[in-house]
Amino acid sequence: MKLNIIVAAFALLLGGCVTGTRSVDLAMDSYTNDKTASGEIYIASISDERTFEQKPKEPSTPSVKGTLEDMSKDDLSKLIGRQRNSYGKGMGMVALPEGGTIQNEMRKLLVEGLESRGYTVTDNPSAPIQLAVNISDFWAWFTPGAFVVKFEAIVGSELNFSGSVDQTISPSARSMNKAQIASDANWRLAYKRAFGIFLEDLDKQLDEAGL
Repeated sequence: MKLNIIVAAFALLLGGCVTGTRSVDLAMDSYTNDKTASGEIYIASISDERTFEQKPKEPSTPSVKGTLEDMSKDDLSKLIGRQRNSYGKGMGMVALPEGGTIQNEMRKLLVEGLESRGYTVTDNPSAPIQLAVNISDFWAWFTPGAFVVKFEAIVGSELNFSGSVDQTISPSARSMNKAQIASDANWRLAYKRAFGIFLEDLDKQLDEAGL
């Protein structure tokens, strides 16, 4: 009897139905630094290179509800996490709002980081610096606990600069926050923290690359 009460109470902590798709709009804090770089950068491409698995052993591995083979690349580009029940079993998806993609989110993140240094991200394909982006990680998950849900998010990419410069860097970030309810706000907070760490690592790697 006591066990049933505990399980029922914990189910309430997870909040809402976990079998459907949860739509979460992401946000980031503005980022500033004292860098004085200059020049125009054209983001030539942003590719989703994440590896999805049908039934991964770890929740940090991207996965889908349903059959993976039935999902197109466009479908996958909208997915940013997986909901789980109180036993940790994978359930419904966490996705960006209608029209959102992780490519768009990564572009916003990179524009924030590059322009904070003094660069101008332009739509001019003839810009002296070209940038090709491969997204390696962009995923969030939670781990059920007795009374607390642990949210984690990981964001990573390979940035290939060419043109007047020739450098490759791979900024990444992993964040965690603890909460009692699996709400949109807590999914959003996990990503917001990861974005901040990513921008700090981007700055550090750009410094090391002389950019």
